[in-house]
Amino acid sequence: MSLIQVRKRQLLVETVFHEGGPPPAVPLRMAAALAVVRNPYAGRYEPDLLPFMAELRTLGRELAEELVQVLGRDHVQAYGKAAIVGVNGELEHGAVWHEAGGWAMRAVLGEPKAIVPAAKAVASAGYRLMMPLHHIHAAYVRSHFNTMEVGIQDGPRPDEIVFGLAMADGGRIHSRLGGLTADQIAVHDGQR
Repeated sequence: MSLIQVRKRQLLVETVFHEGGPPPAVPLRMAAALAVVRNPYAGRYEPDLLPFMAELRTLGRELAEELVQVLGRDHVQAYGKAAIVGVNGELEHGAVWHEAGGWAMRAVLGEPKAIVPAAKAVASAGYRLMMPLHHIHAAYVRSHFNTMEVGIQDGPRPDEIVFGLAMADGGRIHSRLGGLTADQIAVHDGQR
């Protein structure tokens, strides 16, 4: 029997047309794909979370592919991941998403090098989490430091986890704070 039982999924698409200055030539599009999953370890301590993490790779890949369908693989410039664990779980149950969600996005996007930023929390249904985003090839590209608010109105229930992935097709509108720019990425090691 699979450890992954999805109750529902949600796809959010945000298009930013204006940020108070001149309208951009191309609007910024951000998308998040979320899944509400039964927590197989809710209410008890499980010493071995690796089987759950391994099975989550399939869900991660489905969510990542859904985001690529919305934004277009060649347009994705930023990404992030998040987990909201219901109150009968523990933070480590959401941490399984670090490898599973990150691996999935890298596989779908052609192996970008930057670490996938993450946020996680233990919370009640309806909790909203700010999912961090940054550039897929270099974590220090300031223009792509961003967030996307995610959450499910009726989840996570106490014995569930909300897993989410997000992608964006650009950096912040009117970014002008200096630092490494996307066109200056030279070593593709994810750190410069």
